[in-house]
Amino acid sequence: MYDLYGIFWLLIFLYLIFMPQMKHQMLVSARRKLMEKIAEKRGSNVITIIHRQESIGFLGIPVYRFIDIDDSEKVLRAIRSTPENKPIDLIIHTPGGLVLAATQIAKALNDHPAKTTVIVPHYAMSGGTLIALAADEIIMDPHAVLGPVDPQLMNYPAPSILRAVEKKNLNDVDDQTLIMADIAERAINQVRELVYSLLKDKLGDERAKEVAEMLTEGKWTHDYPLTVETVREFGLRISTDIPEEVYELMDLYQQPLMQRHPGVEFAPSQGEKKAEK
Repeated sequence: MYDLYGIFWLLIFLYLIFMPQMKHQMLVSARRKLMEKIAEKRGSNVITIIHRQESIGFLGIPVYRFIDIDDSEKVLRAIRSTPENKPIDLIIHTPGGLVLAATQIAKALNDHPAKTTVIVPHYAMSGGTLIALAADEIIMDPHAVLGPVDPQLMNYPAPSILRAVEKKNLNDVDDQTLIMADIAERAINQVRELVYSLLKDKLGDERAKEVAEMLTEGKWTHDYPLTVETVREFGLRISTDIPEEVYELMDLYQQPLMQRHPGVEFAPSQGEKKAEK
């Protein structure tokens, strides 16, 4: 009796340890198959930068992601391994991240000889926008958004730091703030030059300068959504024909298992139900 009781709890313990990992591996396999399907359909090499809350590991502890150096290393390796005559489709879903990492990815994508396309099913803010600007074409969901790329220093927008200093007598500004203002000015100039270099061949010299200034000067707040219509006004080539498989792929990036209640739910329409049968 005691042996059966012990075996029962051992099985429960092993289930708690290994089941989350097994589910995660099944998700990874399903994602890979969909990516291969998209690649075959579009004749491209498909790369993803998708940052959602992953529920992996013991008890499904959520991991929050953003564009970091590890991402840039992997994406650069994927771009480098892609034949020069093969197009690249980069699917992005991210709130942004490190300027260094986003810059590396953007430059590598921009330098790829064959056609490059960035696909945005929901949003690609900040560093994600920087990467999107490097592509030959951007495909966005009709309601997807990009965002401004003004640098952020210690959670403050660089343009706002400069404006705050400009409005005060320099004798009333402490040294730390003056140093931040100096760094902010350099950061804005650096990102502006990068954006200009990515856009000049697409928009022409003057328009590229105008768009680069708009995106970095603090015209909008950092989280301001730049819609399809706004991005088209820049003069960029925008399509809204996202392959259906991309949406299916996004469904395979799970949210945390341990939530108090689901944030969004919906019932499939009758047409969707019939299509599933």
